[in-house]
Amino acid sequence: MKDPGSPSSILTPVHPAGWPFIAVFFVVAVILGFVWMPLFWVGLLLTGWCVYFFRDPPRTTVDDPHVVTSPADGMVQHTGARVPPPELEMGDRPLPCVGVFMNVFDVHVNRTPVIGRIVRRAYHKGRFLNASLDKASDENERQSFRIAMDDGRDVGLVQIAGLVARRIIAFRGEGDELHAGERVGLIRFGSKCDIYMPEGTVPLVLPGQRAIAGETVIARLDGGQTGRRGRTS
Repeated sequence: MKDPGSPSSILTPVHPAGWPFIAVFFVVAVILGFVWMPLFWVGLLLTGWCVYFFRDPPRTTVDDPHVVTSPADGMVQHTGARVPPPELEMGDRPLPCVGVFMNVFDVHVNRTPVIGRIVRRAYHKGRFLNASLDKASDENERQSFRIAMDDGRDVGLVQIAGLVARRIIAFRGEGDELHAGERVGLIRFGSKCDIYMPEGTVPLVLPGQRAIAGETVIARLDGGQTGRRGRTS
């Protein structure tokens, strides 16, 4: 067991995909420092932000096949029905959908919302609109996963690029078995995730709520749940 006061338990890990960018930011900071020393400190500050952006903190996920957890850190943006992207091959009927918007200060490592197997992964080249816009789900560049659960139902996870994002990275592919909260991808920099759930699923979150990847329960698939009401104060 790790000592709770040890550096390894206090410092947040950085995802390996971030180290090349951190190195570039630091080298640029050093070069700028030779031009004008105050620019070095600006570059060093941006390097620190890059380290912060690529942080990959551990998460504790409920190991329950009926639970849908948020795939992303960020703000719940919408909880209404939406037609899944055609490349998911989940039909053309609107399905319950929860969208989570990530700003440039959120953790951008995405996790599986359910336990299952990836039966389809598809990339769609598109635009780079602000991911907070509703039409970004249809028009922006995206990467989609269809995850089959043991009960035969499917859940769709769509990583959507944003205004600043220019690269969607997938860690897992078709045929891979996913455990609860397992890392499936990352988006650089600022973006959105949509989760498409089986018909009849009632979201348990509200627009404006903060979500934590792998920990916030956004829905249950075993029935008996009612929608939630809330107010901002």
